[in-house]
Amino acid sequence: MTYLPDRTLDHLRQVAELPDLSGTRYEMEGELGRGGMGVVYRARDTLLGRSVALKVTEDGGAEARLIARLEHPGIVPVYDAGALPDGRRYYAMKLVDGLRLDRFLEREPALPGRLRVFEKVCEAVAFAHSRGVVHRDLKPQNIMVGAFGEALVMDWGVPGAVAGTPRYMAPEQAAGSADARSDVFSLGALLEDVMRPESPRPLAAIARKARAANPEERYASVRLLAADAARFMDGLAVTAYRETPWERLVRFARGNRTLLLLLAAYLAMRLLLFAIR
Repeated sequence: MTYLPDRTLDHLRQVAELPDLSGTRYEMEGELGRGGMGVVYRARDTLLGRSVALKVTEDGGAEARLIARLEHPGIVPVYDAGALPDGRRYYAMKLVDGLRLDRFLEREPALPGRLRVFEKVCEAVAFAHSRGVVHRDLKPQNIMVGAFGEALVMDWGVPGAVAGTPRYMAPEQAAGSADARSDVFSLGALLEDVMRPESPRPLAAIARKARAANPEERYASVRLLAADAARFMDGLAVTAYRETPWERLVRFARGNRTLLLLLAAYLAMRLLLFAIR
């Protein structure tokens, strides 16, 4: 009996699983990734002459209909949807040119740059919540950072479907229940990824509050979480952290450095003039 190497078997398995795109306007270009909700392929849209991300699922098109309700710059738009000959559903999305959030964080050393991306993710999720949509599986692998700093949230969970990743999953979600505060918990875990290795105390306090085991102790909304993170970025006190008098003084000095330098220069000049006299 002849045995095939594992690599060959994996290749044959992937080829056998390739969707039949005959009868559609798309031509297969290759696989992009796999997840709990389906497989994403790179495909060529022969009608418009562009490459797209084509997701093949068995959810009956529920995810595509859900995303189609969310028209926002931070949410990948759906271009088209349909059915394959084998009964599976597909939908075509914008093909994002960029990096997954975890890989972006490996390459971006500056905390302000990382926090700007986090802020954009929060904006997209807050918008979805305003439309009654909960993501259910926020994690670095489901967020793309584009070549120009844009952040796009992908792979939105369909109500009733099994979704979530242990480190980013709220306790109540693991028990079968998820709402907007479950996404707040996931964003708190994302914030921990974003702020490492620096972990400033006010920012760590924001993440801890977002990740509270009791949903009632978390931020009541993503907007409030994002607002506290924005206060930190602006050099202001955050609601999740009680500063010591020394920390308050240091923060004031950092935020008013130019004013303090001018004041010091003025006092130095007055002393010099007094000495000359």
